[in-house]
Amino acid sequence: MSFDLDFAIEIIPLVLKGIGNTILVAILSFIGASFGGIILETLRRSHWIVRPLAQLLIDAIRSTPVLVQLYFIYFVLPYYGITLPAFVTGVLGLSIYYSGYLSEVFKAGIDAVPAGQSEAAFSLGLSWFDGLIFVIAPQMLRNVAAPLGAYSVSVLKATPYLAVIAVPEMLGSAFDVSSATYRYAEPMAVAGLLFLALALIAVALVSQLERRLGLTYNSTGNEVHHDRDQSSRHADS
Repeated sequence: MSFDLDFAIEIIPLVLKGIGNTILVAILSFIGASFGGIILETLRRSHWIVRPLAQLLIDAIRSTPVLVQLYFIYFVLPYYGITLPAFVTGVLGLSIYYSGYLSEVFKAGIDAVPAGQSEAAFSLGLSWFDGLIFVIAPQMLRNVAAPLGAYSVSVLKATPYLAVIAVPEMLGSAFDVSSATYRYAEPMAVAGLLFLALALIAVALVSQLERRLGLTYNSTGNEVHHDRDQSSRHADS
């Protein structure tokens, strides 16, 4: 069976029916993963009894395939009286999975903040939590802007996993077309190209954010911070 370009163009609107859910799941999951990552990293830096438990939880999340986590939430939890809609399961599953990775991103961002900042916050009488929120976090967010952007694209590319639990996202829409027409090449190709377009848009937005923050990277991949005013003064001199 040859690839039918006319049929592929014809089914684009059918596959696009799931694009709204794809984008919504990606946004909600990334927000949930960000909050989850911050919470996990905060716990890992809290009381000495909580630290190893938080580290164990992070390792367990990162070491378990996302598909296994989705299946556990959707198919196993109902045996214990916890039944969640497919959409909620998808958002929760992706949020939990990527929170483990984002906790490591936040860890690196916090470690990159000079230790003197924490000491200055404590000397001003701020509590550990207030110092973290009002002193460390604003500086940390600049350090993690680029990796957070990269993980936002990863979350978007992970949304097709939700097709296995019947969430009507783009891959699920493509499967619906395939099951109705018994043609798989065209729907999968259309879904792949649409995901590529979304990923390229996301990458462009991340690049724009990096430029606004004044972040660039040299040939070795190390971050370079540009101060425009200092650059201008240097050029004038």
